[in-house]
Formats: sequence, C-alpha cells, structure tokens
Amino acid sequence: MEKLGYLLIGSVAILWIIGMIVGLIVALPYGIIGLVVLIGFGLLFVKVLKERLASKEDDYYSKNIQQ
Repeated sequence: MEKLGYLLIGSVAILWIIGMIVGLIVALPYGIIGLVVLIGFGLLFVKVLKERLASKEDDYYSKNIQQ
C-alpha cells in the first residue's frame, strides 16, 4: 500500500511538472523566466540527491544512531 501511494503521488507530481512546462512554453516569451527557474530547481535537486546518495556518514547515522 505504501509503495502504491508513493507511485500515485510521484506520477501526479510528474504530470503536474509536465503541465507547468507546457503552460510555460505556451506563454513564451514570458514563460522563459519560469522555465529557467524550473531548470534551476531541477539542477539543485539533482545535486542534493547525488550528495545524499554518496554520503556514507549520513548512512551510518541513519542506521546506527537511535533518537
């Protein structure tokens, strides 16, 4: 059930982002500002995700330290 919930939320989020991109393309030339912002957020998200996946220290604390 949990995986199904994540799948549904993820698919709706992806469809929402696609809708935003299509709407920004239709609103050219003013939509370029929004496209640049979306690309910036996307690049930052990828950077943070790569850093988190590569961090062995975070993995150690999340598995071995009780809160």
